[in-house]
Amino acid sequence: MLFSPTGLSECLREWEDLEKNHQQIQDTHRLYKQKLEEVTKLQDSCSSAIARQRKRLKELIVSLKECKENHSTPKLSPEDMDAIADIKDSMKDRANAFSEMEAFLPKKNGLYLTLVLGNVNVTLLNKQSKFAYKDEYEKFKLILTVILFVFSFTCRFLFSYRALDALFNFLLVWYYCTLTIRESILISNGSRIKGWWVFHHYVSTFLSGVMLTWPEGALYQMFRNQFLTYCLYQIGFVQFLQYYYQSGCLYRLRALGERHTMDLTVEGFQSWMWRGLTFLLPFLFFGHFWQLYNSITLFKMFQLPECKEWQVVMCGCSYMVLFMGNFLTTLGVVYQKYMNNQDKPKSL
Repeated sequence: MLFSPTGLSECLREWEDLEKNHQQIQDTHRLYKQKLEEVTKLQDSCSSAIARQRKRLKELIVSLKECKENHSTPKLSPEDMDAIADIKDSMKDRANAFSEMEAFLPKKNGLYLTLVLGNVNVTLLNKQSKFAYKDEYEKFKLILTVILFVFSFTCRFLFSYRALDALFNFLLVWYYCTLTIRESILISNGSRIKGWWVFHHYVSTFLSGVMLTWPEGALYQMFRNQFLTYCLYQIGFVQFLQYYYQSGCLYRLRALGERHTMDLTVEGFQSWMWRGLTFLLPFLFFGHFWQLYNSITLFKMFQLPECKEWQVVMCGCSYMVLFMGNFLTTLGVVYQKYMNNQDKPKSL
């Protein structure tokens, strides 16, 4: 205790001080609620103003298009064309500005967050909170990557118990479910995550759930070691490698102002990784083709006469979806960057 009164007079003085302090707390809280109501009104006003401005901009785009198509003279003057081009450029800048503004305004949750959380507002209203949540998400991924690596190593080389395998698959289901929720919250707060790198976590959640329900038997044991070795490589080694190098690259690019502060590490390859992280591509492609190998193995198992489990074909289809999505997305990024690099000397 900071102060311990010993007599009645001292106790009375202490009570008077507490009364004054309590009144100050009430006044501060009253002011806080008043400011909170003002902030809520400003948020609604700003959101409505942005919506109205967007509507008017759309109408203006249609009007400009009609002016160009229905102009009475053979063609517009160079000055008019320059004015229209300037307006269109300004519109693009304004759209980006509105997106930045909306990152700090409450918004309706998407379908997935609505189903999971309801209509709770998940928008963080200052940059410090947004960055702290993003940083916590990255730490969560790193810690769970290490735990999953140790768990899969234990199941693969030390203990062969179906109950332990089930616990590992349950951890995978929880991990991927948690990632999908956190990523949806981060997207609501301005993180720019490519569509496939979000969707493939939903596929991974489904796959892990199916593996969890696969009963003990000859077919499960036939695929078990291949699955656990794949987890060691993909979820443990490659994911840790990506986090380590992507986080360093993102830090440098953010310091140079070339990346957004809410950009995240992903379990794949994006265009910003082209400088300095191309050495990851062989590891990524090897993991993609391992997914294809898993899919082919499961489809062959499904053709066996003794195959009665529906989990075999469902896991095979899930691995095929993961392979196609990961491989085509990564290949698309590489091809796009290659074409851009080919065009640069021509433009010079």
